[in-house]
Parts: sequence; C-alpha cells; structure tokens
Amino acid sequence: MNLLKRYMAWLAGLLAIGAMVTMAGLWQLNQYLETPLNVPEDGISFEIAPGTPFARVSSRLAALGLLEHPRVLTGYGRWSGKAQKIRAGEYRIETGSTAIGLLDKFVSGDVQLHSFTIIEGWTYRELFSALAANAAIENTAVFEDWPAILTSLSTEYVDPEGLFLPETYLFPRKTPDIEVLRQAFGAMQEVLQDEWQRRDVNLPLQTPYEALILASIIEKETALPAERARISGVFIRRLQQGMRLQTDPTVIYGIGEDFDGNLTRKHLRADTAYNTYTRHGLPPTPIALPGKAAIVAALHPQAGNEVYFVASGLGDGSHQFSATKQEHDAAVREYLARQRAARNQERKP
Repeated sequence: MNLLKRYMAWLAGLLAIGAMVTMAGLWQLNQYLETPLNVPEDGISFEIAPGTPFARVSSRLAALGLLEHPRVLTGYGRWSGKAQKIRAGEYRIETGSTAIGLLDKFVSGDVQLHSFTIIEGWTYRELFSALAANAAIENTAVFEDWPAILTSLSTEYVDPEGLFLPETYLFPRKTPDIEVLRQAFGAMQEVLQDEWQRRDVNLPLQTPYEALILASIIEKETALPAERARISGVFIRRLQQGMRLQTDPTVIYGIGEDFDGNLTRKHLRADTAYNTYTRHGLPPTPIALPGKAAIVAALHPQAGNEVYFVASGLGDGSHQFSATKQEHDAAVREYLARQRAARNQERKP
C-alpha cells in the first residue's frame, strides 16, 4: 500500500513537472509569436506566389532577417491549421508586426493595395497610356481593344470617351487593367445617375449622356473650380437660345492627334462633328473625362444673362463674362492687349 502511495505521488509529481514544462514551452512560444519582427523602419513588401508552401514562406522571412526561427512559425502554422489557409498576394509588412500577426494577415488576404488616379480632363487615350505605364497593373489589352472593352462592361455606349470617373482607385498588384476600368466605369455611372436625379428643372439636356458631354466641355474650359457653374450657365443659355456653343476645346478634340498646340482661324472654319463653331448643339460624344464637380455644374448651372466668356489674360486661369456681343468684343480686345504686353515684357533684356 505504501508502495502504491509512493508511486502515485511520484506520478503526480512527474505530471506536475510535465505540466510546468508544457506551460513554460507554451509561454515561450507565445512570447516568440508576439515579439515584434526585425522589420526596417520604412517597412517591406513581401509577395507570396500561388501554391507556395508555408515552410517556404517562413524560410524567406528568415532569409530577409525578419525572424530568427522559421521552423517555430512553420510548426505553429501547421498545428493551428492556418498554414494551409494562407493566400497568395503582395503584403506590406510594417514595423511592429509580429509573427502571429503576420500569419493572420496571410490567412485573411490583407494584401497591399496600390493606387491609380484618373485625372480630370484626361482623354481616354491618356487614360489608356497611364494604365499601360503603371507597373502594378497587369496589361491585358491594347488601345485598339476599346470596342471589346466596352462590350465586356455590358454597356450600350459605342465610344469610350468620358465614361470613366476621375478618382483614385485602390487594387492589389497584378490587377488586370480591365478591372480598374470596370471600377471607374461603375463609379461614373453611379455619379451620373445620382446627379441626373437631382438636376435642375427645364435644362436643355435630354439624357444623362448629354449631361456627360456638357460636363466634359466644362471640365476642359475651366481652370478655376469657382467658375464651373458660371461657365455651365453660359453654355446652358446658349443651348436654350439656339446659339452655337463656340468652344475651342471641342474643335481641338475634333482635330485629334494632328493638333500642334496652335488653334487657328482655319481650324475654327473647318467643319467636323466636334466643331461647335460650325454646328449647333452638343458634339456627339464627350471630349474628355469630367470629374464629379463638372457633372454637378452641368446639371446646376449658375443663373444669369451671360452668354459669352473669354480668358481674362491675368494668368490665373480666370475668365471675363459678358451678356452682349459688344461687351464680349471689348473683353476680347482687353485679353489680346494683355497678351501683347506680356510678350513685350518677355522680349525685354
């Protein structure tokens, strides 16, 4: 009996020691997993290719000097079942990251996002060039693929100009260009439809697309945000009164890639579908990618009686607005005088 008691006491002690050793091991494991990694101050990008085993991921992290014991992280990943759930992608590892936090990031697919900004007033040619030049975007199409791209967007539009909202878009590395375009197209449709529902009454615009066309002209005509609604008012009144819009950006767009930067009287007289000096109404398509502010201005023009405007020549992008042809002619002469004075000033030694 005494022998059995001694054995049970010995066994209990052994189990206690085992439990203590286990607890100590778990504590050490937890400390290791929760200790910040050796990440550079500016962080580091880390990419996991599809199908990469977690052991390889741990080894690469060790090779980069981020952690000291890759097998410990690998073992924990396998024991927890997380090693089989990591997702491929590019991840941003910042200072303060821990091994267990990094594993959770890999499992959740919290990949690094890149940005692409569409600038107000770009043409679709400029948009496509910028997409092709972005290293984070996977190029899947060439410029001539626009008809197929529009088909893939399930839209009835036959021309891509103006259809993509100027905004900053976020996406993982290697996102196909068509997906970025899909985001921008969807954003434009949402903004255009929402603003169309809020439009002023009695506008000479029959469809949201006509509003988009006018917004693109406003976008190209304005350098000062405060003038958008005022310029919109001029164009709206011209449309209501049957006057031609007579706006240079539409003529330049109609000239296309042959335009050398010098708009002449010959250009203004040469009839094209986009020459608003020779044709009434709006051009057939937008002439650029208008931002939301230009769309709002097109649908909420500033009231007034002005039907003319010309650059002020003050060098700040502002315009001088007029209600009569006589006032406008005087404003044009004033602008030309400022231009001559500026050229004469430049010639002085």
